[in-house]
Amino acid sequence: MHASSISRRAVLAGTAAAAAAVSLPSAEGQAHAAVTPARSGYRWRNAVQGGTGFITGVLFHPSVRGLAYARTDIGGAYRWDDRADRWVPLTDHIGWDDWNLLGVEAMAVDPAHPDRLYLALGTYTQSWAGTGAVLRSQDRGATWQRTDLDVKLGANEDGRGCGERLLVDPRDSDTLWLGTRHDGLLKSTDRGARWQPVPFPAVPRPTGQGITFLVAAGRAVYAGWGDSGGTSAHLYRTTAGTTWEAVPGQPGGTAAKVPVRAAYDRHTRELYVTYADAPGPNGQSDGSVHKLRTTNGKWTEVTPVRPGGTTNDGGTDSFGYGGVAVDARRPGTVVVSTNNRWSLVDTLYRTTDGGRTWTSLKDRAVLDVSETPYLTWGADRPKFGWWIQAVALDPFDSRHVLYGTGATLYGTRDLRHWAPRIRGLEEASVRQLISPPAGEAHLISGSGDIGVMYHERLTASPSRGMASNPVFGTATGLSLAAAEPSYVVRAGWGDHGNGAFSNDGGRTWAPFAAQPDVARSAPGPIATNADGSVLLWSFGSGNPGYRSADNGAGWSEVASFPRGAAPVADPVDPARFYAFDTTTGTLFASTDGGRTFTARATGLNAGDTEFQLALTPGRSGHLWLSLKGNGLYRSTDGGARFTEVSSCRAAYTLGFGKAAAGASHPALFMVGTVGTVGTVGTGTAVYRSDDEAKTWTRINDDRHQWGWTGAAITGDPRVYGRVYLATNGRGVQYGEPV
Repeated sequence: MHASSISRRAVLAGTAAAAAAVSLPSAEGQAHAAVTPARSGYRWRNAVQGGTGFITGVLFHPSVRGLAYARTDIGGAYRWDDRADRWVPLTDHIGWDDWNLLGVEAMAVDPAHPDRLYLALGTYTQSWAGTGAVLRSQDRGATWQRTDLDVKLGANEDGRGCGERLLVDPRDSDTLWLGTRHDGLLKSTDRGARWQPVPFPAVPRPTGQGITFLVAAGRAVYAGWGDSGGTSAHLYRTTAGTTWEAVPGQPGGTAAKVPVRAAYDRHTRELYVTYADAPGPNGQSDGSVHKLRTTNGKWTEVTPVRPGGTTNDGGTDSFGYGGVAVDARRPGTVVVSTNNRWSLVDTLYRTTDGGRTWTSLKDRAVLDVSETPYLTWGADRPKFGWWIQAVALDPFDSRHVLYGTGATLYGTRDLRHWAPRIRGLEEASVRQLISPPAGEAHLISGSGDIGVMYHERLTASPSRGMASNPVFGTATGLSLAAAEPSYVVRAGWGDHGNGAFSNDGGRTWAPFAAQPDVARSAPGPIATNADGSVLLWSFGSGNPGYRSADNGAGWSEVASFPRGAAPVADPVDPARFYAFDTTTGTLFASTDGGRTFTARATGLNAGDTEFQLALTPGRSGHLWLSLKGNGLYRSTDGGARFTEVSSCRAAYTLGFGKAAAGASHPALFMVGTVGTVGTVGTGTAVYRSDDEAKTWTRINDDRHQWGWTGAAITGDPRVYGRVYLATNGRGVQYGEPV
């Protein structure tokens, strides 16, 4: 967007509605007889995995010992509780309709007012995503006020590991600056309540990075610029807060194409800037580190190691530079990180002499990941990390360093021994959930990036780490044989095969002896029948389903299976499978062990690709069809006929748990909206029904919403009332009645 267009954009002027404090639990839905509002009746916690996502920023408060904040690309923001030795989530109140605000683009603290905290929220800038918002707090994130913006922010896009784009002006605590990707520079003079665009010398591009960071250096403010088109300058500054100018003499070339982060040494009055040839976290192959003496404008290159060397296998040691932090207590002491260094593995470099000499902290590092064993990734020992763009140095302890990776946050107190500092911070994007009816584990989960986990305890990261043999990146399918719960199968993107089975309830695994050719490029949902004798595997739109009757040793195409559908097994009858064809709105069923499928009910919301098919445990042919915004339907005759469940306006995901005392039907758990289709209904929330969906009780509250939660939900078949909920960026949440 051109500068002339920016000046005409109407940034929301902090109306009473926009700036109102976030409301805490309300009696939402009391006017609807079908729902009982939650009255703090559930306690919600994370099933511990241990991070599992990209930590994009870490910020120590410069004036308060032990106070720090972290941001993530899709999982919100956190405050460090020094007494409890854990992170406290600050944005779980963000609800279904505001899912795009769970990504944190930037955060800012006020050095002069330690209780003030600001967050810039917005996950995507694409046309289908909503606009961003700024949250402001006067109690370190315990409560918030919100101002909606008229621009989009991109916390889960390229450049998300760059520096903080939000800054409290060093001259005036009431003034804040917000750098955007595509809409230039915004300014607030009332502590974030109202925002207006201000002139900035560089012109943003629709697909560019725009401003990559804002940092204070004394009374001046510096801004990094990540777009190459139309300007050769990548660093700008303002000294009075009215006009901006390009910093003279700044470095150029490929190795200094994008300024990633910057940090100011107040003792030496030098600004350290890390550069790369791309914003990262992927795609960087060159980079450098430079410092600017702000008193005389002199630039000095202080790059620890220049990319381009030769690796042990004869390849090229390509990487960029990412994080940078200065020691507030020791002049000239700086820590920087490499990024995207896959061959020789990323590291932190530390200097104590202003960049004349550097030491790689990885070379002597001792990593202890016993608290989060998955960080070995199926190998003998963990790696130092990757996607290292967030680095922080405690202003009260020169040997206390934190750095974020694509999966965790490591910390040290002695510059040698490192361990995850991740308690309380959970960021998994969860796709599948199973709660076995027997055995050691009450939960098996499947997630993006970290595959499948066997949770023998809910309060500790799984001791076996990620399911291995094979190790998966993203899990695409997870299924348990209802009558033989020791048999479990999984599908996903694996390191040697995309499917596996377990004969001990998910403790250990073995890859299928064979897999269809299409599985190599499109692993999809998988299902085992009730006794584990037959597998059905689907491979996405346009691809046929495949069947195996020998535990994955051989596979045959099922011509009559609806292409791209997700297979679901009957929990009682091993001969029965079901699949829903979203193109035609038809329920297909098999009564011969998945060899053939025939159409049953038709006309069920044809053309809507959003649905979920679930079956009542212990009952053959009892199906529930969640058609998202088009309601919930039920069949008790194997899918021949469906009837609408009148108590539901929308049903996004449905699961079952142990029946209430005296009830004959399992408890139902749902993420959805209660009320009839076409009515206003209640808001999207988590509900439980103990009477086969006649009435519902809301079991979450306005403080516990976690953005989008439509992937999976299941109750615990052994513990009444316990429910497991998949989130997109806040891991597995589990709730229990109190």
